Amino acid sequence: MKKPKCPYCGSDTTLCDSSRVYFGKSYGMIYLCNNYPKCDAYVGVHRGTTRPLGRLANKELRELKMKVHSLFDKLWMNRGMKRSEAYALLAGLMGLKKRKCHIAMFDNDMCKKAYNVLQNK
Repeated sequence: MKKPKCPYCGSDTTLCDSSRVYFGKSYGMIYLCNNYPKCDAYVGVHRGTTRPLGRLANKELRELKMKVHSLFDKLWMNRGMKRSEAYALLAGLMGLKKRKCHIAMFDNDMCKKAYNVLQNK
């Protein structure tokens, strides 16, 4: 698997322990922009792999994703849906193919669109 590039500054990334960004507390491995802390982009990896959980995100995008997830998680949990069913619903509401609809892969604009759509559900 090829290491991701930083979409913000174009730098390479380093696979390292998340304790580098979480003040000594480890939550697993991450890809961290080589310009950290000037560029604060990173992404976690699937446990036991080097496969990114999504796209690299800076502070603004991480905050947007948390806002979207708060609404998305309420949607599927409160309606007794499976997450995959909620993603299918979100994909339809956003005009996306289901396989292209995952919050981990959204950029700022997609997060804002998802948030607006989910506020009305």
